[in-house]
Amino acid sequence: QVQLQESGPGLVKSSQTLSLTCSVSGDSITTDSTYWTWIRQAPGRGLEWIGHVSYSGATDYSSALQSRTSMSRDTFKNQFTLVLSSMTPEDTAVYYCARADSLWRFEFWGQGTQVTVSS
Repeated sequence: QVQLQESGPGLVKSSQTLSLTCSVSGDSITTDSTYWTWIRQAPGRGLEWIGHVSYSGATDYSSALQSRTSMSRDTFKNQFTLVLSSMTPEDTAVYYCARADSLWRFEFWGQGTQVTVSS
């Protein structure tokens, strides 16, 4: 069974940089046609796709967040990371990591981690 687990700070201050790591077990982040994804959900809002690191290491980001987003991976540790800079209270959300396939089916999700940005 594929399992994903987010880790990182639950509280950051405005203007600071958030770094979250997703640890994966039961699959390799280099498995063909897999896309290791970050998604968030702000209070009272729907799910927002932030971006992904593909099985090949290529990255793709939401145009709305692209200027502040960076993603990377560690194939030895089987982890991938989200870095989001210049945080504001509007970035307060539950952040999820997930595995998607080439048909954009999000089959496996982490439990999510609450990130609160203080002003």
